[in-house]
Amino acid sequence: MIKELIVVEGKNDAHAVRQALGEVDVIWTEGYGLTKKKLDYIAEMANRQGVIVFTDPDTVGEQIRNRIRAYVPQAKHIYLTRKAASKQGDIGVENAAPHEIRRAFAHIQQDQGTLAENFTIEDLLLVGLVGSRRSNEYRSALGHKLGIGDTNAKQFLHRLNRFGISRESFFQAIEEVRHGECN
Repeated sequence: MIKELIVVEGKNDAHAVRQALGEVDVIWTEGYGLTKKKLDYIAEMANRQGVIVFTDPDTVGEQIRNRIRAYVPQAKHIYLTRKAASKQGDIGVENAAPHEIRRAFAHIQQDQGTLAENFTIEDLLLVGLVGSRRSNEYRSALGHKLGIGDTNAKQFLHRLNRFGISRESFFQAIEEVRHGECN
């Protein structure tokens, strides 16, 4: 059972999360209209029970996530890939299948506080996550496997380091992705 407060963007996202996870504590930001009062509440709940941020895998979702991260640095984060959150051209948590939401919650990420440089752009080049014809496809599959979402190379590198993904986990996931073991 998840004890933390789950922060999503909208009412439909909250419904999708509850459909996938059962009776959990969810609050929605009402999109980018995140008020100071709501941020204060999220910060208070982070101290009481913990907070998990679960926004849409789009620009607005990332902006909301970053506002919360700046105000509540101890918040945990969960990511969906665009593919998992897409339905008829619309991207959002509310479009994700319950099994995708449960899979995302199996990969809760927490900022490590200090940004360790475990990975460099050279690491991404070495394994074809940058500079190859299929880089975007590989990053998306690997982001899904590691639970850090799908992004451009710069953001992918940043998330690897921000969430302290180990080199062992990274290379194991690459092998699984390359051998078609993406779940």
